[in-house]
Amino acid sequence: MAFGKRRNDMKQVAFAEVKNHLSRYLVEAGDEHIVITKHGKPAGVLQGFSTEDDWFDYRLENDPRFLNKIKEARAGIQAGKGWAWEDVKEEDHLRTSRSTVPHKARGRASRVR
Repeated sequence: MAFGKRRNDMKQVAFAEVKNHLSRYLVEAGDEHIVITKHGKPAGVLQGFSTEDDWFDYRLENDPRFLNKIKEARAGIQAGKGWAWEDVKEEDHLRTSRSTVPHKARGRASRVR
């Protein structure tokens, strides 16, 4: 489940309870964040992943290299170094029109027998 689709309310569970039933709470954390409390105060958050895509998204969203590339790209666009969408479409059209692959076969996965 993508992070934007999670519910806003978060379940709060005492640290001792999470420690004693970690497997159960890890499964629950795939659907909602679980705030772990110590002495009634928030101490951490347990975040699970329902799918491999959720895990991939989390790693990507928290990778400093990726975030830096996004920052650089935005700065380039603001400096006028980006490409207009029309130019991108034209470049793609030129590239695919020069292709040696028959038009019907483009975009299909090749079959290995």
